[in-house]
Amino acid sequence: MADLSLFSNDQIAALLSALPDPAFILTRSGRYAAVFGGTDSRYYHDGSGLVGKSLDDVLHPEKAAWFHAQIAIALAAQGLHVVEYALGREDVRGIGTDGPAELIWFEGRVQPLAYPVLDEDAVLWVASNITASKKLEALLRMQSETDSLSGLANRRKLMSSLTEHFELFARYKTPAAVLIFDIDHFKNINDAQGHLAGDKAIAATADVCRRALRATDFPARLGGDEFVVLMPHTDSEQALPIAERLRLRIAEQTGATISGGLSEMTPGDLSYEEVLKRADDALYRAKRDGRNRIVRP
Repeated sequence: MADLSLFSNDQIAALLSALPDPAFILTRSGRYAAVFGGTDSRYYHDGSGLVGKSLDDVLHPEKAAWFHAQIAIALAAQGLHVVEYALGREDVRGIGTDGPAELIWFEGRVQPLAYPVLDEDAVLWVASNITASKKLEALLRMQSETDSLSGLANRRKLMSSLTEHFELFARYKTPAAVLIFDIDHFKNINDAQGHLAGDKAIAATADVCRRALRATDFPARLGGDEFVVLMPHTDSEQALPIAERLRLRIAEQTGATISGGLSEMTPGDLSYEEVLKRADDALYRAKRDGRNRIVRP
């Protein structure tokens, strides 16, 4: 611990003012008692105007209530409380469209003070801008969940979504349908025209999926030329015209045809794998029956 007696009051004030990240003294009732630092102009604006105001003056009610809660948690724990949070222009009073268009992310380190400020318990709240790391985290997550060739969700993300929707079905009986399809005679495309042509067929099929399906539908590339479409809140009767429309659009816009199997989650299913198995069996029936069709179990 530094010996503060070595420094004059002016020097201590200068040190606090030089902090790159802003540090706020906030009372239990949410009053800004003091603001220090925030000199890194890449990330922060001058916060001195906050002194004397309260969280309720500065923030809209829902966000202000969240900050009040974090102060209370830190004071109750009497120890360091670390939180991550985002602020957007809709959270701050009076800035309207003048604020940043994107959310700004912060890590807050909230430390109770051992003495009262303005006759109240108080905390030191140090805010560090972590927007860049959040963007990198989101980019890495997207890359880990996206198939590089098709741009659709990859197998890993698909299985995660199937698990989530199967749990919803098991608990609340929320319906969901699953379509598995592949491109007819895809091996012939690769053999006759080369793998580049096969890659283009996959990319073109994925593009039709993005444009032809509903916003709530979840298309993914399972592997090779095989695709899966998860249709939440949809039973197989409702899903069939959606699958047929997709089949026709792919034929119209790519020149290739598809064969598909369509299934839905049922009360007897123990896992989403059983739903996929029924859809896969129906896919092979579609192939045996002549291709270019959607079949249900």
